[in-house]
Amino acid sequence: MDSFLAARSQMAVSLGFHIIFACIGMAMPFLMFIAEYKWIKTGKAVYLDLAKAWSRGVAIFFAVGAVSGTVLSFELGLLWPEFMRHAGPIFGMPFSWEGTAFFVEAIALGLFLYGWKKLNKWVHLTTGLVVGISGVLSGIFVVAANAWMNSPAGFDWIDGKAYNIDPVAAMFNDAWFAQAHHMTIAAFVSTAFAVAGIHALLLLRDKQNEFHRKALHIAMAVGAVAAIIQPISGDHAAKMVAKLQPAKFAAMESHFETQKSAALTIGGIPDVENRTVNYAIQIPGVLSFLAHGDFKSEVTGLDQIPRDEWPPIVITHISFQIMVFLGVIMMIIGISFLLFRWKWPHLLEKRWWLWIVGIATPFGFIAVEAGWFVTEVGRQPWIIYKIMRTKDALTPMPGVEYTFYLITTIYLLLSVMVIWLLSRQIKAISGKY
Repeated sequence: MDSFLAARSQMAVSLGFHIIFACIGMAMPFLMFIAEYKWIKTGKAVYLDLAKAWSRGVAIFFAVGAVSGTVLSFELGLLWPEFMRHAGPIFGMPFSWEGTAFFVEAIALGLFLYGWKKLNKWVHLTTGLVVGISGVLSGIFVVAANAWMNSPAGFDWIDGKAYNIDPVAAMFNDAWFAQAHHMTIAAFVSTAFAVAGIHALLLLRDKQNEFHRKALHIAMAVGAVAAIIQPISGDHAAKMVAKLQPAKFAAMESHFETQKSAALTIGGIPDVENRTVNYAIQIPGVLSFLAHGDFKSEVTGLDQIPRDEWPPIVITHISFQIMVFLGVIMMIIGISFLLFRWKWPHLLEKRWWLWIVGIATPFGFIAVEAGWFVTEVGRQPWIIYKIMRTKDALTPMPGVEYTFYLITTIYLLLSVMVIWLLSRQIKAISGKY
């Protein structure tokens, strides 16, 4: 493995693990908050136990997410020094704000974990809400920095150097809002479906367990609403990609030829050499509508992009298809849950329904990972779009492949430890019921 591939693989592994922890850190506090709120309103002990169980999970993921996020920040400087030399002064502000949000989250989480018998109930509940809000803000600030890489702003690039730097314009670049709301909703979809799926599988083993039943219903309610909203967010995000990064948009759809009334490609395997997509379903005009809101508008194809600026077509296209497919499946499950709860609540107790929710446990996180493949791989060969190529930002440091193996091993061990700790927490409390 050469240094360039090793460095990119190491970043992919680090980001791939961290994004899971980050999503859970953004969404899980709100599930915890809802459980405590229901305890205050109903007085039922099961909700109190649920809030405490979920709060311990939040604490675990907060600690792990802090570590993995720190590793990523070091990797940016060690693996991509040329990138940080130019980018650091420009997009440093969102990272500073992320640090502030992180500290607020840490303080609020400490009050929540240790204030059960010391704080007024409503004050304690508010600390949980602060944990959730600061966690979401922390994620948004980091996504704003990533959005800057896709839509650089806030500087003038002259002779390979940045002048007239405006950190505010850099942070609030053209892509930040679309990426921020899409990622935030994705965090709620993925986390809620994972939590619901785990409790559904546990409920299959013990149909009378009230703890798992209440947990399932709270998580599915949040996941259903988020999954239904997500396609609207995705449509806005896709339109921004079409406007700001036409090469990425064309790669997402394997759209090789510029044309009007462009067809939407569903599925398929791209044949880059022949510029076709095998085994795909084509729906005329829909891609034009998704890109520009007009079924007859022209969509830029890869034929308008210099060949050396094409992203990896196959990876980008397949990742996008996976993300959309799983998003649609979760939306259908979410709509079904809300419909069943309204009209036929008895169906929510059926084994087939619990199996469907259980099987969907990883769908959200797989979709998140696929989405980040689209974001990062689809931007290539640029680390800063149209400004700096990824290969030009690489460190000259030798032995990068060894750090890749080391980081991968550490994350695998960390994941095993997290799963073990969470299983202990769930078993310890759910056993009461």
